[in-house]
Amino acid sequence: MTLPVYTRSQLALRNGQDKPQIWVAYRGNIYDVGKSRLWRDGKHYEHWAGQDLTEELADAPHADDVFKRFDIVGILG
Repeated sequence: MTLPVYTRSQLALRNGQDKPQIWVAYRGNIYDVGKSRLWRDGKHYEHWAGQDLTEELADAPHADDVFKRFDIVGILG
C-alpha cells in the first residue's frame, strides 16, 4: 500500500481544530493520534498536533516506540 504524501502545510491543518483529524509527524511518517485521550483537542502537554515532533521527542519522558500504538496515515513530504 502506498501512503499519501502531505506537505507541512497540510499536516498543520490536522491539528484537531482547523480539521477534525489529530495528526503528528515523526521521522517522516505521519501518525493519527486522535484516538489517544492524551491528545484531546490537539494538545499533548506542551506539544501541538499538526507538527513534526521529531526534534521535540528528545525531551519526552518516553521512547519513540510510543508511535507503534498509532496508525501511519501518510508521509511528510
